[in-house]
Amino acid sequence: VSSSYPYDTRDRRNPAFLLDRMLSNFLSNTFKVQAIINKTLMESKDIDNAMHLFSSITNKSNYMYTVMFKGLITNNVAEKALDLFDEMKIEPDQFNLSTLFNACAVLNNNRAMKTGKELLAKMPENYRNNNITSTSAIDMLMKFGDVESAERIFRSMKAKDIITYGAMVKGYVGNEMFEKALDLFEQIHLSLTNVIYAIVFNACAKLCNERAMKIGKELLAKMPENYRNNNITSNSAIDMLMKFGDVENAERIFRSIKTKDIITYNAMVKGYVANEMFEKALDLFEQIDIELGDVTYSIAFNCCAKLCNDRAMKVGKKLLAKMPENYRNNNITSTSAIDMLIKFGDVENAEQIFRSIRTKDIITYNAMVKGYVGNEMFEKALDLFEQIDIELGDVTYTIGFNACAKLCNDRAMKIGKELLAKMPENYRNNNITSTSAIDMLMKFGDVENAERMFRSIKAKGTNIYGALMNGYNLNGESWKCFKIFEEMKEKNIIPDEIEWNILIGACSKKQDSNTKRID
Repeated sequence: VSSSYPYDTRDRRNPAFLLDRMLSNFLSNTFKVQAIINKTLMESKDIDNAMHLFSSITNKSNYMYTVMFKGLITNNVAEKALDLFDEMKIEPDQFNLSTLFNACAVLNNNRAMKTGKELLAKMPENYRNNNITSTSAIDMLMKFGDVESAERIFRSMKAKDIITYGAMVKGYVGNEMFEKALDLFEQIHLSLTNVIYAIVFNACAKLCNERAMKIGKELLAKMPENYRNNNITSNSAIDMLMKFGDVENAERIFRSIKTKDIITYNAMVKGYVANEMFEKALDLFEQIDIELGDVTYSIAFNCCAKLCNDRAMKVGKKLLAKMPENYRNNNITSTSAIDMLIKFGDVENAEQIFRSIRTKDIITYNAMVKGYVGNEMFEKALDLFEQIDIELGDVTYTIGFNACAKLCNDRAMKIGKELLAKMPENYRNNNITSTSAIDMLMKFGDVENAERMFRSIKAKGTNIYGALMNGYNLNGESWKCFKIFEEMKEKNIIPDEIEWNILIGACSKKQDSNTKRID
């Protein structure tokens, strides 16, 4: 057996040595086989040897399959767990099913959905009251977005435990059904765990309305003292309070945490940025004395981009210089760095980072094109835009239309109109994208197509009306603004300050004194 391994089997530290020894001495001892697979091979991440050993066993038990499934999921090869299940010659028990549901939830692809739903459909009735199995099924269905089936299983369970409630509430949050998450939370009559506190704080942070603020603050007030030193729970509470704009209480919790991790610092710095307290964000950032994560770099770059003063430029550039090489291929971190440098007007270094990114996503391209537009380098913006060979998002269309509107030459008109012609139908009802398109067409003097686009939009926001009226003023058709204003009144759309200024501008251009009064 030993000759089949690419290791020096004389080295007792190698899993292969243990494997050879085990195969020769006690292959028939099932418990020892399980122990070797579980503790030595899987913990050493030696998947190939674990699979080889497993395949050599004649009488495989359900427990041994569970050990293998868990090990493969832990080692981020959940697809191999499904491969192994396909070869399984015995009926899966409830523990196999729980682990396979977990694998399907992790993968969340077409194969996983098909396998998971088939397993669930064939699951024996007596397994449905096993909380571990049913909770795993709920978690899987929630990951698939099949909330209705998850609710059906939840209702069918006779004795629900706190983990089951946790899976349901977390599932609602994951599917952005925050009110439902709070509805179910208020029905829980069991003792809450730190995990439930964290999940509900997250739900309240996402919802962020009066009900969420009331529930979140009441929950925080009654949270047991021993949970306050659980970093995950306290970090969720900090994030929630920051979303509520309650910076003072977030700071109080932050100070009370004995051992702060990088996620705790991230929550605070990000909260300061969201509340536009950029100097405070940098103050805290400079106090961090533990290793920074990629998320911390991204948050700090965002903060420096927002602040954009001498201190921010100094901190941001120093941070970028010492950023580890492996973070430079993290698109989120590098895109934040590009955005920061562009805001500093340092286009050259932004371009350098952009070129160094191996696999650019649409957000990376957006940051560069938007940066060129922000620095009035419109031709460069269009040059890069024409190099994009991946699917465009609504943000990319918006930036592209803005660049064409600013440049407004023959090339820009050609690109802008071609871009508009191929824009997917679903983006036409995105108010921000459509506003940019109308503004661009009006800048081109193409009033007719701007009007056609305006009429095609189902749900119009005030910015759409503003873009059209501003376009009429630009093209000497100010009298049309009043017709649009009447339409706004009929639809109970209240003009904001920008629309009022446009109307006043239209009035000043109209000589007829009767139109100078806006009712």
